Formats: sequence, structure tokens, C-alpha cells
Amino acid sequence: MWPDLLRKAKEGGLDTIETYIFWNGHEPRRREYYFEGNYDVIRFFKEIQNAGLYAILRIGPYVCAEWDYGGVPAWLRKIPGMEFRTNNQQWKDEMANFTTLIVDMIKKERLFAPQGGPIILAQIENEYGNIMGPFGDAGKEYIKWCAKFAESLNVGLPWIMCQQSDAPQPMINTCNGYYCDNFTPNNPNSPKFWTENWLGWFKAWGKPDPHRPAEDLAFAVARFYQSKGTLQNYYMYHGGTNFGRTPGGPYITTSYDYDAPLDEYGNIKQPKWGHLKELHAALKLMEKSLTYGEVNNTDFGNGAAATKFSYNATVSGCFLSNANQSSDATLEYQGTKYFLPAWSVSILPDCKQEVYNTARVTTQTSIMVKKPNKADDEASDLKWSWRPETLGSSVRGLGGNFTENKLLEQITTAVDESDYLWYMTSVDITHKQEMTLRVNTTGHVLHAFVNGQLVGSQYVGVASPLSIQDLELEFFSTTGATSMLGWIQALNFGGAVNNLRCLQYNNSEILAEDA
Repeated sequence: MWPDLLRKAKEGGLDTIETYIFWNGHEPRRREYYFEGNYDVIRFFKEIQNAGLYAILRIGPYVCAEWDYGGVPAWLRKIPGMEFRTNNQQWKDEMANFTTLIVDMIKKERLFAPQGGPIILAQIENEYGNIMGPFGDAGKEYIKWCAKFAESLNVGLPWIMCQQSDAPQPMINTCNGYYCDNFTPNNPNSPKFWTENWLGWFKAWGKPDPHRPAEDLAFAVARFYQSKGTLQNYYMYHGGTNFGRTPGGPYITTSYDYDAPLDEYGNIKQPKWGHLKELHAALKLMEKSLTYGEVNNTDFGNGAAATKFSYNATVSGCFLSNANQSSDATLEYQGTKYFLPAWSVSILPDCKQEVYNTARVTTQTSIMVKKPNKADDEASDLKWSWRPETLGSSVRGLGGNFTENKLLEQITTAVDESDYLWYMTSVDITHKQEMTLRVNTTGHVLHAFVNGQLVGSQYVGVASPLSIQDLELEFFSTTGATSMLGWIQALNFGGAVNNLRCLQYNNSEILAEDA
């Protein structure tokens, strides 16, 4: 599928393919590596090169991407003293080990640009500036370490840090978002990079399909280059499918369509693909003036402006923009009148003739229609089978794989091999009494059983954790067997720690709390 996707991307006017490297996919268990099938990154970069395209390597190794745990292996939590993404030696050692492994593999295959390969940029860390505040000085020291470590790898390429306004030199800080025309690098000598231009958004269960109009997307791209942008990357041009346990949590669907120009299945989505193709062609007509030209801006007021890129007094290209969201504009520029719809940019490769306007879509529009499921109407042609899940011993507080006399945290215990974990305990009751089962958790789903009977269930939506939940129980003179089934619906991709602790008894309350 890769060659077909790359061909369509190139036909759509792309020059470069940007990709993450997923640490937990490549090192599912410590020092056990996997680079087969869809994880064959070397083959992927070679396919990019075969297609005549460049590549950007975003190692991270934390990547977010709505991916399970943001790409970070859950087994890291078992390392004593480990603290994620801060100035912690255990974290830095593991991060350095994996990053060095990837770089050495790519060097061996001669895939970096100085070796004749397609990779022209590399990224270390990912959007750390969004969350570094609570880390204080340790976060600042960590970013300095990241920069020094990246440079020590000697790849012969510039390194980038996205969403990192204090990125140390020579790191190039970059912008992520829907609009980056107002972004300014922290060094006047750094190019203006846009590493993630969000074409849509990810899909969560029970939520509408995200959509970003082609006109708005094209407007954002044109404005970026009008404001002296150097590189912009679409996130995602093709998102595909997150198979197996790879979707992050909570409640991210397996589809990562992202309203991209190439849909989940690799099909061209119109008019977005075609409208962007025309935009790319128009911009490339101005390549020399955009690369080498001097810039002159004219402000017409009310959101209207003109920008002229002039090179050697013989080559010039112009942008005319109307950033007013509700009012059209007519501009007179260099003796000619131009009509600009609201929220649009016109491209004039020779500063005379308009060849493209972001608000005028000339590409054929194709609409994907979702039809109702007809499976119920075809029951006679289908054969269904089911089997019950045997929960008897767990529900009654019996069995179990091991016993501990301390609190166990779910992610560390299950190591992301399962979404589920049973907690079982018992207490001797000498007389009839009422108790409260109180659960303080940041998991997503919880089922509680007493003496084999379901006494309550709780679940949360996308936004918030379970927090504290109270279930009223009644015990008789006996041994009370209490079981809880904790469910974390995929690990949070944002770097937060989702914990579900085990049971603890305390007088008239049965407690389950985060430590």
C-alpha cells in the first residue's frame, strides 16, 4: 500500500513525507525489537526515496499521535526510579538507547541526506513545551539535554523541536496548529517551519466525524507562505487505521481518517486533495521568488493586504489576502483591480494574473455517504455464534495470578498487555453491617462484585476520569469476598498517568485509591 499512497501524495504536489517512529511498537519489551511488516521503517524510507520524495524523521520518542500511551512503552514504569520526560537519568538512558538504535539503523542504510538518502530533517521530543511548566527547572534541563544528545548523534542534518519556544540552539523550534502564519521562530536566523497543519481532527467514539473545509485549509497554507513560511506539513495527509491495541485513550476509534486528502483506505478525497494540488502548483510557480526574494507588504485595512516577493528585479510573485471572515473585498494593486472573497488568498505568480484563490473550489466534489447497516435484514444469510466468558472464580474473589500485600497500579501490573485487571480481596464480617465501597481512580470503567453478585458499575466519557465513586454494600456475618474489574480503555496519549489502584479496607469503608 505504501507505493500507492506515496504516488498519490506526489501527484497531489507533495515533496516530502513526514513520519513518527513509535517506540512501543518497535520495543514492545525491553531490548526486544520489532521492525517487520508495518513497522519496517527502513523499507518505508526506501519507498519514499524510490518515489522521488524527501522525508522528515520525527523520532520523539514520545510522539502523542493519539497513539497508545503516546508511543511510550508501558514497561518503562517497571524501572525503579523512572520518571517520564524530565531530567531523570533512567528516562534519559532508555530514550537515548532507543533513539541511538534508530539513528544507527538509518545511518547503516545510508538514508540521511548527506549520505545520499531522502531524510532532510530530524525531530527530538514532541510538543514538550505544552506540558513542561509543572516540571520546573527539571524540564528546562531536560530540553537542554535533548538538544545536546541530538547533536551528539552526528546525523549531519538540522534538528527540530515542535511547540518548544525555548528550544536551545541549534534546534529549530516549529509550530503545530490550524494556523501558523503569525508564528515566529525563537532565532531570527531560523527558518519558519510548520510541522503539523491539522487537516481535520481525530475521531472519538460517540462524537461527530471531524471536518475542516478545503477552503479554510488552503487559506491557512497560503497565508503561511505569504508571511514568509518555509516548510509546512499536513497532519495528516493520510492517517489510515490504528490496528489492534494502538489507538490511544480514552475512546479513540481505530479509524485515523483525520478528514485527510487520502482517506483511511487510501482513496483520494475530493475536493480537498484536488484543491490542495492546485494550491501546490500555484506556489511552485513562485518558488524562486519565495526562496530568494525581498518582501514588501501593503496593508489595505479591514483585513486586506498584499505581499510582493521580488528577486533580481526580474522575478516577482504576489499574494493578495482578505482575512476578513464576513466581508468580500475589491483591491486595486499595481493598477489592476482584484476581487477577493472573504477569508481568502489569491496567488499571482507574476504579480499580474491571479491563478488561484483559496475560496474558489474548481475541483469536483465527492461525498462519502454512510448508509444504514442492513445486516439485520439479511439475518437468514448470516450465521452468528457466541460463547460466554467464564468469570466465576474471579467474580467470587477466587483464583488470581499472584498475591500482594501492597497497592498495585494497573498499568505497571498489566504492562499494557491487557485493558483489564481483576482486584480480589476478602474480609471477615462478624455481624450484619452496611459499608461503602469507595473507589478513587483515573481509569475508565469499573465493575464491582460482592460474593459473586454485581453491585455496581461506573464508566466515564472521553473528557474526565472516574474520580471518586461510592457504592453502598450490605454484608452479613460471613467472609465477604469483594472483586473489582478495572478497565482502562487504551492508555492516554497525552503523557498523563492513568492509574487504577487495588482495594484497601478501612473500618466502615472499603477504599480503592490512587497513591
